[in-house]
Amino acid sequence: MGTASIPDLSKELSFENFWAGLQASLQESDQKFNKRMKESDERFEKDMKESDEKFDARMKRLDEKLGRLGNRIGDIIEDMIDPGLLAKFQALGFTFSKLSRNINLWHNNRILTEVDALLENGDKVMVVEVKSKPSSEDIQYLFQSMGKVRFYADNRGDKRRYFGAVGGMYFDARVRNYALKKGFYVIEPSGEAFNIIVPEGKYQPREW
Repeated sequence: MGTASIPDLSKELSFENFWAGLQASLQESDQKFNKRMKESDERFEKDMKESDEKFDARMKRLDEKLGRLGNRIGDIIEDMIDPGLLAKFQALGFTFSKLSRNINLWHNNRILTEVDALLENGDKVMVVEVKSKPSSEDIQYLFQSMGKVRFYADNRGDKRRYFGAVGGMYFDARVRNYALKKGFYVIEPSGEAFNIIVPEGKYQPREW
């Protein structure tokens, strides 16, 4: 029988061979990693470009909708402040004879606050904020605005009683409750007309 050759393991497992193999493996890993990173960057840039294009398209559509809505705010106010709604206010003790829309209240040559609509009679004024879909931020804005309206009135010797109302085409239940909690009347659609919800219980109409 022939004798089998025994491999020189000391040569195969030498530090130089191990180091060369490790370097080759690391180089191959780096190449694969760089390739994956490049492909990932390309996908990211593509996704961002598509996202930007979609965002721009959505913003354009939103601007168009807001433009149309802005043109309709006056119509919404007119629809809300109809004779039927005035009769409902009268049943609540408000006999309004004057309606003013889109009012800027000035103080020291600057706009103190803006008001969508004012309903007035001899001793009471209802400040109305109108939104297509009121938000909690809109309610908070009106609450802060009412303090400014009171300041404006006091500076002119106006001692009438001021109240606030929020009108909307659609109300989220939480926003409606928040408005009532703040003491505001809520004006919302009811069938083909509008209805007035009065703060009640522990939340009474607030007077400024």
